[in-house]
Amino acid sequence: MIGRLSGILLEKTPPQILLDVQGVGYELEVPMSTFYNLPPLHEKVVLHTQLIVREDAHLLYGFGSTDERIAFRQLLKISGVGPKLALSVLSGLSLNDLADAVANKEAGRLTKIPGVGKKTAERLLLELEGKFTVMGVAMAHGVPVTSASGDIVNALQALGYNDKEAALAAKQLPKDVSVSDGIRQALKFLSRA
Repeated sequence: MIGRLSGILLEKTPPQILLDVQGVGYELEVPMSTFYNLPPLHEKVVLHTQLIVREDAHLLYGFGSTDERIAFRQLLKISGVGPKLALSVLSGLSLNDLADAVANKEAGRLTKIPGVGKKTAERLLLELEGKFTVMGVAMAHGVPVTSASGDIVNALQALGYNDKEAALAAKQLPKDVSVSDGIRQALKFLSRA
């Protein structure tokens, strides 16, 4: 499995790029969010990758962050969503916007993405609900989460609290709190509530 590539950017033709890694040229498809953040040609770039093997092709997808790659993998698990549609979703909305649309159940925002109809948007909302707190990216019920607060939210959910309660408790914590202290403080907050 190819999980990460580091090399020189040779070509940019949206949504494809060509990356030279020690003399081997890798063609990757990237979401537009990654494409816009690429350096100029002939500069070094590091991308997290996902290899998809089909009968007729081996396709390599590149992402600027591990969170984007995790979101791509979550999208692929949804029935009827293939790599092309998953890439389209990540190109049409940033991770924060996608998490916000899922948390607020805004199918209208998803239907604006090319290839996403009403039924697909509703399926995406249903299947992605609660996934962004697990990923530690973006948001949980409109509350931005860091990786530490994402772990705290997950721990609270494992203890039986629902998404809303866990997100509310995580929102009350200081930004630089450790996971263990955060869990203790969140449990104290929830016991008073």
